[in-house]
Amino acid sequence: MSAFMHKKNQVSWLTRLLTRIKMLMKGELGHLLTVNRSQRPWHMPIIAAIAISFPVFTGAYFDVLSAGIKASLGAMIILNLPLSGALPYRLVTVMAWGFAMALSFALGLIAQQLPWLRLPVFALIAFCVVMLGRYYRQPLPSGLFVMMAGAIALFITVPLTQVLSAIGLVMLGSGFSMLLALLYTLFLLISRPVLPAPVYRYETDTIGDSLIVAGFVSLTLAIAVLFEMPYPYWAAMSCFIIIQGMQLRTMWIKQLHRLLGTVAGMAVAGWMLSWGLSIWGVAVSILVMMLLIESLVDRHYGMAVIFITPLTIFIAEYGSMTATPLVAEAIIQARMLDTALGCAVGLSGGLAIHSERLRIPLRRLENWLLGHFS
Repeated sequence: MSAFMHKKNQVSWLTRLLTRIKMLMKGELGHLLTVNRSQRPWHMPIIAAIAISFPVFTGAYFDVLSAGIKASLGAMIILNLPLSGALPYRLVTVMAWGFAMALSFALGLIAQQLPWLRLPVFALIAFCVVMLGRYYRQPLPSGLFVMMAGAIALFITVPLTQVLSAIGLVMLGSGFSMLLALLYTLFLLISRPVLPAPVYRYETDTIGDSLIVAGFVSLTLAIAVLFEMPYPYWAAMSCFIIIQGMQLRTMWIKQLHRLLGTVAGMAVAGWMLSWGLSIWGVAVSILVMMLLIESLVDRHYGMAVIFITPLTIFIAEYGSMTATPLVAEAIIQARMLDTALGCAVGLSGGLAIHSERLRIPLRRLENWLLGHFS
């Protein structure tokens, strides 16, 4: 009798366990497949796509596509345009990120001339970008593209004599975005009710969180450089995107979104690179991909990554006009490894953010800094 009851209890326990696993998988699958409602005006993706692709079209017209792509990096500050507050607040925010973009790119190009400076300079850029983004409560993409500009500048080949002209191209792209931001903001203020601007104040753990995020993103870049990955900045950006999630569930869902989206994006990138596009075809492709990314990014991150992957590959490859089917295949393989590395380190960084044991010494450091420099 006791043996029968013991066996019955085992079956009951196993049934409850399977039921819990089934409910957990159903809930997580629901989070993974959820398509959110966009919180932005429907015309915002169109404005962003025009701002970022216009320099590429200009470069194609003058047969200097690589210069147009550098300018498009600066134009990405349009993504930081606030949708609340009065006109001065919105324009000053975009101008501030434009200054940060030019400075980040310039520091990257300067550090490129002295390879031993690359990691310290990138760590400084990462810390400052995260600090500013958190203090001013910038929504995604926050300082992603500012950090990306600095990371790319550390590794692209730019002779010392062309450093100033390359920085000037980024500033031109930022200037165009500022002009478009002015016109678009005037349209929004006329056509929509004005929402109040957020009130900024220092929040506890801002310095500590920024140190953790910058540390793990820099660690990712260091690992990628150590293993001589051809595009180490992709790994660092993947880590930064993952670690931005403040909840563990958000982080692992973003990680899965990025991995699945990257796999699908690899197929799209390989297919598009096989077309043998002209420079005008590249410009049109960047316009369409940017429009799709901005339309999807706040609805379903994984779907947006499907187009982010070929976009970054186009910027890296067609910027130097060296893409061939053989090179494209190598790039796709490298992109997948970089993303896997960035996701693994990013999830580890997310666990560190939630570690109370690590939080205690960081809060002591934060209190000491605020006490001495406030």
